[in-house]
Amino acid sequence: MNTHGTKTGTNTDTRLRGPAVWALVLTGVASFMAALDNLVVTTALPAIREDLGGRLEDLEWTVNAYTLTFAVLLMFGAALGDRFGRRRLFVIGLAIFTGASAAAALSPGIDALIAARAVQGVGAAIMMPLSLTLLTAAVPAARRGMALGIYGAVTGLAVASGPLIGGSLTEHISWQWIFWLNVPTGLALIPLARLRLAESTAPGSRLDLLGTLLISAGLFGIVYALVNANAEGWTSTPVLTGLIAGTALVGGFVHHGIRSANPMLPMRLFRNRGFLGINAASLLMFLGMFGSIFLLSQFLQNVAGYSPTEAGLRMLPWTGMPMIVAPISGILSDRIGGRPVIAVGLALQALGLGWFAVILSADVSYAAQLPALIISGIGMGLYFAPASHVLMSTVAPADQGKASGTNTALREVGGALGVAVLASVFAAQGGYESPQAFTDGTVPALWIGAVAVALAAAFALLLPGRPKSSRGPDAGTADDAAATPRPAKVPAAH
Repeated sequence: MNTHGTKTGTNTDTRLRGPAVWALVLTGVASFMAALDNLVVTTALPAIREDLGGRLEDLEWTVNAYTLTFAVLLMFGAALGDRFGRRRLFVIGLAIFTGASAAAALSPGIDALIAARAVQGVGAAIMMPLSLTLLTAAVPAARRGMALGIYGAVTGLAVASGPLIGGSLTEHISWQWIFWLNVPTGLALIPLARLRLAESTAPGSRLDLLGTLLISAGLFGIVYALVNANAEGWTSTPVLTGLIAGTALVGGFVHHGIRSANPMLPMRLFRNRGFLGINAASLLMFLGMFGSIFLLSQFLQNVAGYSPTEAGLRMLPWTGMPMIVAPISGILSDRIGGRPVIAVGLALQALGLGWFAVILSADVSYAAQLPALIISGIGMGLYFAPASHVLMSTVAPADQGKASGTNTALREVGGALGVAVLASVFAAQGGYESPQAFTDGTVPALWIGAVAVALAAAFALLLPGRPKSSRGPDAGTADDAAATPRPAKVPAAH
């Protein structure tokens, strides 16, 4: 029993205690590792290419093998935890991720590294969604907002510091240490998780094996075709087979989501204009952002001549800016609603990528790049803070778990597609032969990224506007009133 409970009718002690603290620490560190491995490899790519060899396509798979398995198995991993025990599967996910990290560090060649990265993604897909579930269950409702805020900040810090940590380890030790870093951390977390986290299940949950197989095979086929199109030709049998079969399988997944009684992704959710808008915007935003970071982190080393650490530092105005901007954007979204904040943020991100495309040259100075980095970073920060809240406001409470999983998966799919699409444009227009060739390939790819994020801004306009105080939440949407118990006259903040 909490002896430091409510002091008055409105003031509640917000300190975390005992199991809640352990849950926050353990799940926060696990999510930090999984989020870090999304971007930590980007500044290490030139060193990996020099050490292990490989073509552009191999570098793409070094990134995409992780993001793709993470994306397609994320909701299945959450369902496994619900069925067989969340703590048990969280520990299994940690073990898989830790073992795969060691395998990646020991990889003798690029193919072994890609395979280890794919297994890493499997582990992350199990532990990431369950970390949030375990944390939510361990923290009392009165303190949950604070705990989730800290959890989100830790994940954001991982994204911000990924290129810098990857660059520093690569330069001062070796690229293998971006993976060795996970091993002692994971080995420490596994026994602590078994001892300090409470077990829980959801006995009525069902596994959607067919849906998982359809979307996994479909997305793999499409990404495989995009990655290999320039090397093998757009009309080659493997590329055409990947595109046609992959598209058909994704179509089968959509049909399955419409017809099945218990699909992993109910397609009925997309009938809501806001749900469709925020998910389309998220996919396109990550497509443009991830693909651009993949190329620009290499540009800073291969063309501008910076060391891995220097490249990581110079990416911070972009990747680190959301840590500063997110609190401001949260206040703005409370006052004027999430739709204008998200739309402006995405427009700024598109402007930043377009700025890069205009000024980039083989001898461009960092000072000329800095405005584009700052503008892109501000745009990211304005998008991230209100996006999750807006997402949850578009669905009923019973569907919020699937909504969150869907949005996270689509972000990862967008990242995988972004690397594949922009690298395909890069390969068609340039290459690694010289600084000028690298620049010639990067510029048109950045224009594609800018257009994708601009389309994301357009989709953000589909989001529901801020409810008018005179009539409460918008009719026809499952708004925050369902999740936040307030009188009908007071609108839930967006």
